[in-house]
Amino acid sequence: MKPDIKICGLKTPEAVKRAVDRGATHIGFIFFPKSPRNIEPDIAGQLADAVRGQAKVVAVTVDADNDDLDEIVDLLKPDMLQLHGSESPERVLTVKAIYGLPVMKAFAIREASDLEKIEPYIGIVDRFLFDAKPPKGSDLPGGNGVSFDWRLMQSLDEGVNYMLSGGLNKDNIAEAMAVTRAPGIDVSSGVESAPGIKDLGMIDAFFDAVREAGRRT
Repeated sequence: MKPDIKICGLKTPEAVKRAVDRGATHIGFIFFPKSPRNIEPDIAGQLADAVRGQAKVVAVTVDADNDDLDEIVDLLKPDMLQLHGSESPERVLTVKAIYGLPVMKAFAIREASDLEKIEPYIGIVDRFLFDAKPPKGSDLPGGNGVSFDWRLMQSLDEGVNYMLSGGLNKDNIAEAMAVTRAPGIDVSSGVESAPGIKDLGMIDAFFDAVREAGRRT
């Protein structure tokens, strides 16, 4: 089965268009000031409007309060909220009740025990995102360009809907897909020439690698 593909941390109309033209099913906009991919909600809304309906628009936040979410939802009009902080199951339920949007909850993975943390969220979140734990000293919960042991995904219940993230790029995506059979993949730094700078050629190369990997399975 062909996986969903999310290109995250988009900031320019050229990158948004290229991602969608190449077949991205999801496009992500990051609202986290410490990130080099941070974007203002009004600008993100303009970028999303140009391709709305062609891919699902995802708002990525980190422990955002209701005031911030109000502004993001109003200006971006996302199809999904991605919560990439330490949001509790109760917080997820509250967010879903307020905004009426599906929620993707991110978890940082390094070892098998990290996957046990998803248990209280099963049946609450609409999708999980599994990212690598940040390197020591990093202020970013994601987008660090590091991977984790993908074999850990083989122990997941087949009913868990998730996106695989963390250090994916054109050189390792075939292996990642073969090992995990992930129903979705998420890439950000792996298609950048510098932090926060999406490279159109690297986006092309990533989609080419995904397509080639799909032919082998």
